[in-house]
Amino acid sequence: MIRVLIAEDMHMIRGALVALLSHEDDMTVVAELDRGDRVLDEILRTRPDIALLDIDLPGLDGLAVAELVHARAPLCRVLILTGLSRPGYLLRALRAHVRGFVVKDAPASTLAASIRRVAAGERVIDAELIAAALETGPSPLTARETDVIRSAETGISTEQIAAALFLSPATVRNYLSNAITKIGGRNRIDAIRIARDAGWL
Repeated sequence: MIRVLIAEDMHMIRGALVALLSHEDDMTVVAELDRGDRVLDEILRTRPDIALLDIDLPGLDGLAVAELVHARAPLCRVLILTGLSRPGYLLRALRAHVRGFVVKDAPASTLAASIRRVAAGERVIDAELIAAALETGPSPLTARETDVIRSAETGISTEQIAAALFLSPATVRNYLSNAITKIGGRNRIDAIRIARDAGWL
């Protein structure tokens, strides 16, 4: 029996996933959560074989959770489920040791088959997402540029970003300028949009 933990913040979708998997003779849902920051504790408590994680979870996103699971509960394999087919997410997921990556608009039968394959030790990734990721490539931003752009996305001022990241305002402006140039944005807002759409944030 494949033991599955589901983390999805949208109640209707989570309920549908639980109902869907309950019809599979070889699977049982051992836990369901609506926040990412509670997943690791629940995995350590219930010992699932598969953690089915939404990528956009409150508290801690699915990819950050995947990194924690790999470090603290490596016997649990992570399958990311997302409605966002952003290629940059795939590259981040692979770095986080995710074993599967399935988009939410895939047929229902695909999810159960993916869980079985991941439980058997295979890696399962949507083929179109692989092609898009290869075309888009990895993020051109450094880790610090990514931090600055991510902070800028919240709408705070350069001075506030500097204080939050323990940088000088001049350094923040340099990082922003470099990031905008690398991404090919017209301005800060355009650069944030491009980076977000590519899955680099």
